[in-house]
Amino acid sequence: MRNVTVIEAVRWTPDRSAVRIIDQRLLPERYEERDLRSLDDVCDAITTLAVRGAPAIGVAGAMGLAASLLAHVRDTNAEFRARLAANAERIRATRPTAVNLPWTLDRMLVRAPSSQLGNQRLLELLFDEATAILDEDRAMCRRIGEHGLALLHDGARVLTHCNAGALATAGIGTAMAPVYLAAERGWSIEVLADETRPLLQGSRLTAWELSRAGIPVRVIADGAAASMMARGLVDMVIVGADRIAANGDVANKIGSYGLAIAARHHGIPFYVAAPSSTLDRTLPNGGAIHVEQRHRDELARSFGTLTIPDGVPVENPAFDITPAELVTSIVTDQGVWRPPFNFMDSTLGIRYSGVVSAERQVPGAESRLV
Repeated sequence: MRNVTVIEAVRWTPDRSAVRIIDQRLLPERYEERDLRSLDDVCDAITTLAVRGAPAIGVAGAMGLAASLLAHVRDTNAEFRARLAANAERIRATRPTAVNLPWTLDRMLVRAPSSQLGNQRLLELLFDEATAILDEDRAMCRRIGEHGLALLHDGARVLTHCNAGALATAGIGTAMAPVYLAAERGWSIEVLADETRPLLQGSRLTAWELSRAGIPVRVIADGAAASMMARGLVDMVIVGADRIAANGDVANKIGSYGLAIAARHHGIPFYVAAPSSTLDRTLPNGGAIHVEQRHRDELARSFGTLTIPDGVPVENPAFDITPAELVTSIVTDQGVWRPPFNFMDSTLGIRYSGVVSAERQVPGAESRLV
């Protein structure tokens, strides 16, 4: 077994008074950590992508909600509870597409049902719940890696899009979790990272974290992916997800849909890796997923350089929807799902409040592909 260094993108400060994140806007040029203490800190970090990746956003949102209430523990109980609800709603509105954020916030709010609890005790429960969400995310990542490892082989060349590694979670990532575990076992794995325009999460983030971990990685232009497949240089595509509808349609970083089409044309498997909390069985298909539109300047003035003439309109969706029929398998912390996907009728332990039971038997989910 090999020791692989993995960064921690989201964690508590040592005194557990704030959320400590890596400011991902500055990578790879500069490594800086940032402590989120106030509601404004939390909302700004999520909105501006200082912290990003659906699982990491969910974890940071829950932890940030708890931290934002520390300064208000002396309020009246009614004021404290009103602030809890208002803060949760403001954090919820920061990123509308990823399901993990409302999922964790709802879970936090469930911990405040009784008006008999005093502010201090309620705050303790909220911090405990946020810590549980943090710990569960780390464990979830490893389980995804263990299930997804069966999809890889020694010498595999893996194409990925955006960043679904350690920087996108509290653990070892989703799409990159099997890669990290393969590296631990001493397998020879190479990752091809799409640069992922317009914010370059692949070249800036995936390449940074994998090279830091000693995992071979090459960056390619987004437009080169299909050509690499045609040349026989890609064995599989593995991406993350921000929301998965009940029929298996997948919302992920813009450009994922095109990769899925190219992979199908070239006979290459297209895998999606995400926690079971990303499965949203309240939505029948991808057409019901709200796709976030980002600011014009992310395209027109990317990283401070004017690339589109002033006055020329842009379309800047953050995500696209990959139809289920283009997805080879969906890897969750509970197993590997193969088509036809029907999460609406499954007994998968998905929830938006309460507790997930990872021990439930899941018909249709298997620990490996056969």
